[in-house]
Amino acid sequence: MREFVVEADGGSRGNPGPAGYGAVVSDAATGETLAEAAEYIGVATNNVAEYRGLLAGLRAARELDPDARVRVRMDSKLVVEQMSGRWKIKHPAMKPLAAQAATVFPPDRVTYEWIPRARNTHADRLANEAMDAGRRGESWSPAESRADLDTPPAAPLAPAPEGTPGDATAGAARVREALASAGGAAAPGEPGPERRRAAEGTAAAGAADPAETVRGRSTEDASGEEPDTEPGLRADDTEAGPRADDPEAADVPGGRGAEGDSGGAGGPAPTGRVRGRRAGEPRATAVGAAGEGPADGGPSPAGPAPADADRRAAQAVATPASGWAPADMGAPATFVLLRHGETPLTPQKRFSGSGGSDPSLSDIGREQAGKVAAALARRGTVQAVVASPLARTRETARIVAARLGLDVAVEDGLRETDFGAWEGLTFGEVRERYPEDLDAWLASPDAEPTGGGESFAATAVRVAEARDRLLAEYRGRTVLLVTHVTPIKMMVRLALGAPPEALFRMELSAASLSAVAYYADGNASVRLFNDTSHLR
Repeated sequence: MREFVVEADGGSRGNPGPAGYGAVVSDAATGETLAEAAEYIGVATNNVAEYRGLLAGLRAARELDPDARVRVRMDSKLVVEQMSGRWKIKHPAMKPLAAQAATVFPPDRVTYEWIPRARNTHADRLANEAMDAGRRGESWSPAESRADLDTPPAAPLAPAPEGTPGDATAGAARVREALASAGGAAAPGEPGPERRRAAEGTAAAGAADPAETVRGRSTEDASGEEPDTEPGLRADDTEAGPRADDPEAADVPGGRGAEGDSGGAGGPAPTGRVRGRRAGEPRATAVGAAGEGPADGGPSPAGPAPADADRRAAQAVATPASGWAPADMGAPATFVLLRHGETPLTPQKRFSGSGGSDPSLSDIGREQAGKVAAALARRGTVQAVVASPLARTRETARIVAARLGLDVAVEDGLRETDFGAWEGLTFGEVRERYPEDLDAWLASPDAEPTGGGESFAATAVRVAEARDRLLAEYRGRTVLLVTHVTPIKMMVRLALGAPPEALFRMELSAASLSAVAYYADGNASVRLFNDTSHLR
């Protein structure tokens, strides 16, 4: 399936005032510009102009290929959050535009991503060209546009390094690329001299993905009742394990919350689902045959774990308090952390933990798993495969393991958090039905979801115990752990010795790869995070 990137922007010189939009469609694989659109729209607000740009970009992409997948990238946090379904739309002029945009492509084929204005230069220049033309009493002309010519070409992708996924060479290459991109793109990304925006100057440098803004927003913002002008990004924008907007941890909100798969059925959890295994119980091993189910586990953890237990879990594997780490003590155990592929619930951003409907992969998810398998087979470094007991992870693991010629072992401690009564709901629906419980959950790792779900403190203890068991079993080996948003983010957080709120500052995509190396001297090294290059 073909994939496009749509970058759109809009501006108003007065807000409301003379306004225009710009949109560009490019090939996701090559970066080649395929189509441009721009128009002066008369007097309008910034946000209306931005929505008009989005609509124009989506329509241009549909003309190129109505069956394509589309990644929309905009520097308007408001539009991204509203079109992702996390914020409500109150402005009467924006509601019909958003409704039209939502019907251009099927919702499961469009994703939205916030980017800094410095990375939205092409669309920004088109919008300013349109406004300049309107001021002269003319229409924007693609033949006279210099937006593409004046926009610096995207830096070429760094060649994929050889070796273990997430090794030092790969990490250094990505860091150099990111630093080069951040350092050289700021100047070209500045808006036109006459362009003024309602939220000008409020964006915090280095802000997190807009989808991860629950704790950094005002009370009104967090409720989904968004202002009609775009709020500025804050440096403390958050997500917890999965994203607070991405309920699979909604599987959701990923960090404190949801993995992108946010959800399962909203009713009571199935009585037969696998729950926590006691530390002394053996780990069930599956031979990787299709259709093999999870082994029955022990009872769930008895209540929320206190914060000090979470701190102990973090301290179990941590770097020294000061100075450089001591000499390496042999080959580390490397955990390559794979988030499962998409399920039918992933695009809907519903909470999908271990207490929901336990969905299987969608066709897209199976395709993603195949791409992961091909990438890992080329590298040839994975020596064992271990999966969470849930259906989506076992299915992903079987696809990868079959390509690698390995069996699949099942570790119950790698399952997603249980989101209780929130399973199957979107973040907005939880906000409407259980506002006080949600606020408490976002504020403390000891708080449980409504209906007796699992707190993040309890999840941290469970994941740390599973990690320690696996480290003892796979000392010095490279192991693929196929799991969910919250367990992956939890392992990364614990390896860094970061506080619980760090979970809200990570984004984890479906079928992404991360990697953590654990040394015999007690040190841990995060080598890779949220790598999706194999999916392109």
